[in-house]
This record gives sequence, C-alpha cells and structure tokens, in this order.
Amino acid sequence: MTLVNVWASWCAPCRQEHPLLMQMAQDPRIVVAGLNYKDRPENARRFLGELGNPYAQIGVDGNGRAAIDWGVYGVPETFLVGKDGRIAWKHVGPFTPDSIVTGLMPEIRKSTRDRIVTNKR
Repeated sequence: MTLVNVWASWCAPCRQEHPLLMQMAQDPRIVVAGLNYKDRPENARRFLGELGNPYAQIGVDGNGRAAIDWGVYGVPETFLVGKDGRIAWKHVGPFTPDSIVTGLMPEIRKSTRDRIVTNKR
C-alpha cells in the first residue's frame, strides 16, 4: 500500500501531522510518498531537514495541477493507494492519532486482508 500525502512547508497542519507520518513510515505495510504542493523547493527541503523525511518518494506540484487531478481541496490530504493503483481511502486534513487508529489502520487491515483472500483463489 502507498500512502500519498499532499503537503507544503507553509501549511501549519502539515507540520502538526508530520511526526505521525514519520511513525507511519516505519510500518512495513506502507510506503509513504509525498506530493509537495505549491511550495518553493528550498522551503520544502528546509521543512524536511528540520522535521525529518518520511517519504520514500516525493513529487513536486509547483503549479497545483497534479493536486487538482487528484481532487485535492487543500493541504494536507492523504490517499491510501492499493497495489492496483486505485485509491482505497482518502483523508482530508491533518492526521491525528485518533484518525490513524479509527480511519487509516482499519483500511490498511482491510486492504491487506482482501489481498490475501484474493491471492488464495
């Protein structure tokens, strides 16, 4: 599963959720990818230098077109993408410990369980 997090250095809620993304990056079931939204490269690098880099890959969306294609309304927004490339789940706003426990983790378990069942057929 890939967790695609749309973020920006100028986004205060992105800074708030960042420690949680750092923790999620340690979960072997998840690859955390970032989409840096309408940001200056030097500011994005400084943000990650200060807080750490949870992202296995980072895309740059300087003009905001990619975010529009994903249906992003604002940052942060995060998408759980399955191995098939389909969006399995979307979270609007910053992650909180509660949103991870009650929203994200059940979706990861469900997707993992569905993949195991599918592979047994």
